[in-house]
Amino acid sequence: MRKLSGKIKIIVLTYCIISSLFHLYAVLSRMHSLLLRSTHLMFLLPLAFILYPAHKNAPKDRVPWYDWILAILAALPGLYVLVEFDWVINRVWSVTPLRFIEKILGAILIILIIEATRRTVGYALACLALFFTIYPLFASRFPGLLRGGSASLDELIETNYLTTEGILSIPIGVSATIVILFLIFAAFLEKAGIGEYFMKAVISLVGRKRGGPAKVAVISSGFFGMLSGSAVANVYGTGSFTIPMMIRVGFPRDLAGAIEAVASTGGQIMPPIMGAGAFIMASLLGIPYISVVIAAIIPALLYYFGAYMVIHFISERDNLGIVPEDFIPSKREILNNSYLLIPIFVLIYTLVSRTASFAAITGIATVLIIFFIRSILSKDFSKFVKNCLLALADGTQRAIAVAMACGAAGLVIGSMNLTGFGFKIVGAILNISFGIGIIALILVAIICVIMGMGLPPTAAYVIVAAISIPALARLGFQPLPSHFFVYYFAILSNITYPVALAVYAAASLSGGNPRTIGMYAVKLGFIAFIVPFMFIYNDSLLFQGSLLKIGISLILSLIATILLSVSITGYFRKRLSKLSRIVYFIISCLLLLTVIYLGIF
Repeated sequence: MRKLSGKIKIIVLTYCIISSLFHLYAVLSRMHSLLLRSTHLMFLLPLAFILYPAHKNAPKDRVPWYDWILAILAALPGLYVLVEFDWVINRVWSVTPLRFIEKILGAILIILIIEATRRTVGYALACLALFFTIYPLFASRFPGLLRGGSASLDELIETNYLTTEGILSIPIGVSATIVILFLIFAAFLEKAGIGEYFMKAVISLVGRKRGGPAKVAVISSGFFGMLSGSAVANVYGTGSFTIPMMIRVGFPRDLAGAIEAVASTGGQIMPPIMGAGAFIMASLLGIPYISVVIAAIIPALLYYFGAYMVIHFISERDNLGIVPEDFIPSKREILNNSYLLIPIFVLIYTLVSRTASFAAITGIATVLIIFFIRSILSKDFSKFVKNCLLALADGTQRAIAVAMACGAAGLVIGSMNLTGFGFKIVGAILNISFGIGIIALILVAIICVIMGMGLPPTAAYVIVAAISIPALARLGFQPLPSHFFVYYFAILSNITYPVALAVYAAASLSGGNPRTIGMYAVKLGFIAFIVPFMFIYNDSLLFQGSLLKIGISLILSLIATILLSVSITGYFRKRLSKLSRIVYFIISCLLLLTVIYLGIF
């Protein structure tokens, strides 16, 4: 991202602040979905060209003239919808001919979404979006599986520009109404010092335990990850402290990097906020977001419990150190500032009783009140105003990449709707798996990991869900577990080498070898690759069904996780023989199969 200065920086920050204020107002005013989604892109798409350079040699401290031109062009499609909204909303899809200006602006929007995706997210998603943008024009000419129904250029532009079936479909809608609000909330938490407080609280809690820095990484990354929604951002946010600390007390560089990569990746399945994909999941399923939050509790618990136990046994086995005493805050300091956690509790309470959007706004208001009181008591009101404005600006800037990924995913979805390509993939999955559920699940998991290697988890989830959920439904799997299965594996692609973004981010901080870090990461997160197969067969692990069944399934899963961790590390109070490790592994597998059996019968 460019680092601007002077008047240009002030102008861009002001623009970002206005954008955040608009989104707060828009949700409260219940603006029409098409208008809100178009205006959302009108604000964020230009920023992709202003803040993200076109290539590595492009200026990093100023905006070149061509990016200013692209930024202006990027605002025009949304501006047209805003000015001509009555016409746009009253026209009939596939009946009313496109105006010439609509054809031009629609083409500009599609092209610039692809280019902005390339800059903010990477080539993989941009190339995928480009292929699916062109594909409908020639779908009938492709051979075999790729053959589909062709569409005209006007149909392609209309679908993606003036309807909610393409670029402006559910993913961008969720980005405009929920994701950006939670990113603003996360920015306010950071500016108010609440994130720093939580890190200190975690250090005070587990810093003195064997392998303390690693355990701090696991717990703190779970918290920060649920706010940032990005494994890479989380690695840099918490790893800049935890990785050097782990290395300092004796952790090998590769292991330290792997621990942070695994811990940061799991943040996107950590309630109550999770990642952007969770909000989209709720919209696709047509259920309240709190239902997704509740369903995510046990999978997230098993993910972090598994990572924690592996780290614990490794720390005991190798006699790894604790956090140095001068880094551990006093309990008095932690207790005196415990009021800083009020916004989190308010957010959770509001999520239960109201919508996700309202919960985010309530959380922001709570942080503002606490931050304001602290500024009055410290007699530093100017810092309060400055940090509030910076939080609003940061919220919009953090939303840029998410919005571009959602827009690109919308291009893929629109193409599938136009050509019927998704039905071909469903048939292929069913044919290759011979209608056997476990084979189909393995295929879907592989597709998720491969897609996730080049795409953000949110985009990978949306695209894979569109092509695989219908196939899983045909095989009798329920919608909620199926969506969670896809979402879970899309996220795990962050730690699956060779294209594992969290691993590479951790390697840059630890100085370790990405390949070795990736191997360690899979080992540390081994239970995470099993959990999705457990809850898709036993949905009590998603808090579905009776409390008795949920309790039994959870207890057996936790015991199996401990035994599996013992088997992986080869340690339980003492180093174990190979035979003992095999025995522990077999027992853990039997317990896991029992959990699955409880769900099937």
